[in-house]
Amino acid sequence: MQEVEMMPYILTSRLDDQAQNFFESMRNAYFPVGRNQVPAHLMLFHQLPYEPDTLSYMETIRSEVFAAEVTRLFFLGNGVAYAVESEQLNALHTTIKKHFHHVLIPQDLQGYRPHITVQNKVSPQTARDTMAMLLKDFEPFTMDILGMDLWRYLGGKWDWKAFYPFDKL
Repeated sequence: MQEVEMMPYILTSRLDDQAQNFFESMRNAYFPVGRNQVPAHLMLFHQLPYEPDTLSYMETIRSEVFAAEVTRLFFLGNGVAYAVESEQLNALHTTIKKHFHHVLIPQDLQGYRPHITVQNKVSPQTARDTMAMLLKDFEPFTMDILGMDLWRYLGGKWDWKAFYPFDKL
């Protein structure tokens, strides 16, 4: 386990309650028991520096609440996720990426493919079966992005630290 002072921040998008409840129920249904240690989430960054400057910078981000489209399901090899599309979400990610570019890990520097994982760490066949089942009833839908949540990574579990709300329309 990493030393506590070395454990980074994680940044996620805050979903509206209906979407959060939906994805949480999907995760609870399809994620392997014992491996589902964190809430359903739309990741922005896997590692931001654990330092006061990160908190200060997050306070400067301004946005209005915006819509994001859940457009399709996709196969992860050992799991299933819902793809999310939003120009505003991509712009937000780009803005934050530019600020932290010099300290980001390779995973956060690569192309941003927003998604919400509802199953992971299963056999490819189990994932294919889940995908086939979920595709039967899937219809694209819209959700609202209400702000950003900052978490502290604790070697598996996450500890919620702050919410940065967006302005209501």
